Amino acid sequence: MDIKQVFINNKGWIDKRLELDNDYFTKLSEGQAPEILYIGCSDSRVTAEDLMGIQPGEAFVHRNIANMVPNTDLNVMSVINYAVAHLKVNHVVVCGHYNCGGVKAAMEQADLGILNPWLRNIRDVYRIHSAELATIENDNDRYNRLVELNVQEQCINVIKTAEVQKAIIQRGLTVHGWIFDIHTGTLVDLKIDFEKINAEIAEIYRIDAD
Repeated sequence: MDIKQVFINNKGWIDKRLELDNDYFTKLSEGQAPEILYIGCSDSRVTAEDLMGIQPGEAFVHRNIANMVPNTDLNVMSVINYAVAHLKVNHVVVCGHYNCGGVKAAMEQADLGILNPWLRNIRDVYRIHSAELATIENDNDRYNRLVELNVQEQCINVIKTAEVQKAIIQRGLTVHGWIFDIHTGTLVDLKIDFEKINAEIAEIYRIDAD
């Protein structure tokens, strides 16, 4: 790819936006008030706005390898804090995808250098759910199930955070777990039991709201 093409594409994108709305960029520059915090995978094939069918300004987006929410990662913790406490989003979405390279790498035993501590978080998910995963004979089915379980566990990590606990009490913020089926383009709601999960962990992780 000729990198100069990016700037040609940008000019075409600007022209199309202005054809639809002469004030598009004026409105865009006035600020943001997204309803959704989207935490997804960095995979180049999975773009947040496209798969949700939304426009710039409608979702605050954070992406990393395998859509992880480790409490030791100041990047994702800062994003959650800013989106929940300052932008006042009402929904937090963790979205994984089938055929995730990060999850597949975690299932293997190769030494991946600097990626090892990051992938260890996914291996912890495998360890927690090893009994269920051991019953799945087909490797691809086991792989896809780990993708789903990883999303579920990262949703739990989101719910544990102080700002999310406060927002649940103050304005009924909800957390969702989704999967993007890269083979069909379908967005799948895993229907995590948010109320049950929050009730089970709130006694330990709840931070009393002011």
